Amino acid sequence: MEFNFIDLFLHLDQVLEQWAMLYGTQIYLMLFLIIFCETGLVVMPFLPGDSLLFVAGLVAALGKMDPLVLAATLIAAAILGDSTNYLIGRTLGERLFRNPNSKIFRRDYLVRTEAFYARHGGKTVTLARFVPIVRTFAPFVAGMGRMPYLRFLGFSVFGTLVWVGSLVSLGYYFGNVEIIRKNLTLMVLGIIGISLLPMCIHFVQHKLQQRKGGA
Repeated sequence: MEFNFIDLFLHLDQVLEQWAMLYGTQIYLMLFLIIFCETGLVVMPFLPGDSLLFVAGLVAALGKMDPLVLAATLIAAAILGDSTNYLIGRTLGERLFRNPNSKIFRRDYLVRTEAFYARHGGKTVTLARFVPIVRTFAPFVAGMGRMPYLRFLGFSVFGTLVWVGSLVSLGYYFGNVEIIRKNLTLMVLGIIGISLLPMCIHFVQHKLQQRKGGA
């Protein structure tokens, strides 16, 4: 099977259908690893999250995967990823971001997540589930800030259940609507755009505040 990385974003439905046919039940492990890496490793914020959940639900509706096994797999991956990320932040913390010019551990992502925490407090762990990049950095910052683990875990579990449950269900129940199937690429791009909207608004607000401060 020919495959390139951009297919994960533009032709995700075709990729998952092919994986399901080629690898059978191993597709659950593959999806587990993608979500675990996106939520658990601060160097992987670019991996698909929201769109992957939606399209996975759609593929399950086609009979290619068991929806309950799929949901359980994704929930486990996200919770374990969060906890791993929290542990990395708690043990390594600022040391990973000492170099301001690092292309891997980008300081601006960390600062953006810290600003999100400043506005929303502990519930950032829950809210961040629906914000790409912040979703990857929120557990790290929680660990770095020494948030009590059980409190963190509570927010993480709740956010995961809502995030996975809502997006997989939407994909499962609405993904086979003809107009959505015919325009799935636009739908996936729309989900990515909506997910990035809060970050874009925050970025514009930040720039406007800088201009006012410099005036």
